[in-house]
Amino acid sequence: MPTQTLPAIKICCISNLDEARLAIEAGASALGLVSAMPSGPGVIDEALIERIAASVARPVETFLLTCLQRAEAIAAQHRRCRTTTLQLVDAVPLVELQRLRDLLPDVRLVQVIHVFGAASLGEAIAAAPWVDAVLLDSGNPVAAIKELGGTGRTHDWQWSQRICEAIGVPTYLAGGLHAGNVADAVRQVRPYGLDICSGVRRDGRLDAQRLHDFIHAARDAAAETAH
Repeated sequence: MPTQTLPAIKICCISNLDEARLAIEAGASALGLVSAMPSGPGVIDEALIERIAASVARPVETFLLTCLQRAEAIAAQHRRCRTTTLQLVDAVPLVELQRLRDLLPDVRLVQVIHVFGAASLGEAIAAAPWVDAVLLDSGNPVAAIKELGGTGRTHDWQWSQRICEAIGVPTYLAGGLHAGNVADAVRQVRPYGLDICSGVRRDGRLDAQRLHDFIHAARDAAAETAH
């Protein structure tokens, strides 16, 4: 991952070019663009994902959120959308991760781990050698209708902290974050980055004041923990 002000801030569920500009102007390090999902907010079509991704200049990253689990299908989707990063929101078998790395050597891979306990730690350790980062979220991939992100729920940050300490790649923290709890999250987990959707929205729309409050609270807390 590129050197930058930490924690990295990823604003997810970007729905149009105006939201992309607003997030970047507020200080976002990355934008999350959600493709077809079994549930959850923020889904946009692939043509719009490609258009937003093409409009974003480095060093800001664009993440394609995909629920696909097979390397060939994921690579084909990436070729249509052209983001800098793939966020794999469902469990991808290790053999498929390895194949995906071969197919897309210049694309960053971020594996989502839905945090439940010790099993999540094992999943993160197993995936880490094949990805550029992991993202710790609060979905429920074994629900009758899978929840693969955007739930607005927090999870047990003690397990997130343990995962951050155990793996050798950057870790993003997601799940129920907002300006009121992000300082505690940063102090406890000390993640590389933070990922947020509903916590910076009002009536479903990205809100400039909530963006400002969240980013400043996160970076103030990070500055305190650095001393």
